[in-house]
Amino acid sequence: MSKNNYLKGFGIVVIVLALVRCVFPSIALKADAVTEEDKVKQPTEQKEQTEQAEQTMQPEKIKQKEQTKQTALTRDDTKTKRQGVHPIVGVLSYSEAFPDSNDVQLETAKRLGVQAVSDRQEAEQRKNELVYMAASPYYHVDRLKSSIPYLVPRAAVLLNDLGRHFFDSLYVKGIPLHKMVVTSVLRSQEDLQQLKTKNFNVSENSCHLYGTTFDIAYNRYKTVSDPFGPQRREVSNDTLKWVLSEVVRDMRKQGRCFVKYEVKQGCFHITVR
Repeated sequence: MSKNNYLKGFGIVVIVLALVRCVFPSIALKADAVTEEDKVKQPTEQKEQTEQAEQTMQPEKIKQKEQTKQTALTRDDTKTKRQGVHPIVGVLSYSEAFPDSNDVQLETAKRLGVQAVSDRQEAEQRKNELVYMAASPYYHVDRLKSSIPYLVPRAAVLLNDLGRHFFDSLYVKGIPLHKMVVTSVLRSQEDLQQLKTKNFNVSENSCHLYGTTFDIAYNRYKTVSDPFGPQRREVSNDTLKWVLSEVVRDMRKQGRCFVKYEVKQGCFHITVR
């Protein structure tokens, strides 16, 4: 087809379409209406799709919220149960709960302990009978002026268990950790003679001579804290005493020790059984 013929054909088609539009104008209006309808329909369909997507995601959001709420309730219930199951009680009477006199403890000390050591040097030489007890993380050993840090193995295990149970009890009661303070352990005959020069009421038949006995202060404690962490909540010595008395009482009820509540010395005087 030549170029002239192509242009003539194209011109005829344009003229025919123009005549059709003039003769039948409804065709053009219908096409325009369809276009407008599509414009209106498109955002409507998008809106419906968005709403459908939101409805699909809504149960997931509700489920997540319910799970978060349930987790919070579970934590609260656990805290409440912990506080309810492990209240701070203490003992009704210290003298009644810990009545074991020195005579009762002395008999057991002689039976389970070692022969009295003359001085510190002899105690260090008898490591087959005595163990060093001042390296436990569960208690603090005070500056010992009239005793040395040795016990028979049986007593050392008891002391370590007391400190560990004290930690556990503080934890379940929601109380910041504190170490109990050991004030007296094994006394040599030399230590006993020095004490007698200061206190004429000191008995020569001391349970501390046999390595079976130790004293734990009930009015002093060592706070466990992170030097780089936040400041610990303060706890009164009375509160810590109540918790410690529960632990010591339970050990005594289990038949693991004899306990005497010492008023003047401010300590629990304990001998292993």
